[in-house]
Amino acid sequence: MEKALVIKDLRKKYANGPEALKGVNLEVGNGDFFALLGPNGAGKSTLIGILTGLVQKTSGQVSVYGYDLDKEVGKVKASLGVVPQEFNFNFFESVINTVTFQAGYYGIPRHVATERAEKLLKSLALWEKRDQPGRNLSGGMKRRLMLARALVNEPRLLILDEPTAGLDIELRRSLWDFLIELNESGTTIILTTHYLEEAEQLCRNIAIIDEGTLLTSEPIDTFLRKLESQVFVFDLTEPASGTPDLGSEMPCELVENNRLEVRVHKGTTLNAVFEKLNTSGVVVESMRNKSNRIEELFIDLVKNKKGGNGA
Repeated sequence: MEKALVIKDLRKKYANGPEALKGVNLEVGNGDFFALLGPNGAGKSTLIGILTGLVQKTSGQVSVYGYDLDKEVGKVKASLGVVPQEFNFNFFESVINTVTFQAGYYGIPRHVATERAEKLLKSLALWEKRDQPGRNLSGGMKRRLMLARALVNEPRLLILDEPTAGLDIELRRSLWDFLIELNESGTTIILTTHYLEEAEQLCRNIAIIDEGTLLTSEPIDTFLRKLESQVFVFDLTEPASGTPDLGSEMPCELVENNRLEVRVHKGTTLNAVFEKLNTSGVVVESMRNKSNRIEELFIDLVKNKKGGNGA
């Protein structure tokens, strides 16, 4: 399978500062939707900066669709589209010019750029704002404009750095739909996000980095199978008079008389939980996970890594 991105022993040591990347090895397959996760200061932004040419690596190898970053930087950049965290377009320029001018950096003819800009702005519900300066847009519109600008060169690999930060639920969901369609059309996507449910919903593979070290890189399904237990929240039809006894294998806690939290260990089916609840006379109206599954594993992984280092 063709690789969109191959990173070998990538290191970055800032002058008089920390080693931001400590021998990272990472591969992203062509057509993948890939989550790159880590706490603040983990090294994600440094890694993205190296890929985009904004940060000079100390050592290691990076290739994008077979193009070596050291020898073919122009071809690497032509293969990439990047949506950074911060708004970095000219706020006084019109929306359509922001997109078409970006195309000019790639040598795309004006008429082609105009056609692509129209298609992208319509897809991202920005066409009616095309003649407005960027400063007049809402935060969500500015975020979508950044995406349109990143896609005008039709990149094979799109890097999204916190693309839904600050967006409301409706806008976030609409952006998810757009990205899923984009990925299904063949664009490889690397996503960094602090909304871990976003990674679980969108991505097929995951890598977690902390303090410059890659802790894991694997399919999300494989990663989630490592979860030893999870807490489910059951909303009850009627308030309970006390905490039901579900046995030692299903410890539970009654919250506010009408909400029951049950810890379910790996290997125990939800059918078994419902059987216990039914036997105890508890009628459930709805249920949900108390916390995101990736979040629980993410926290455990980072904690164990720090503990292993004596932290």
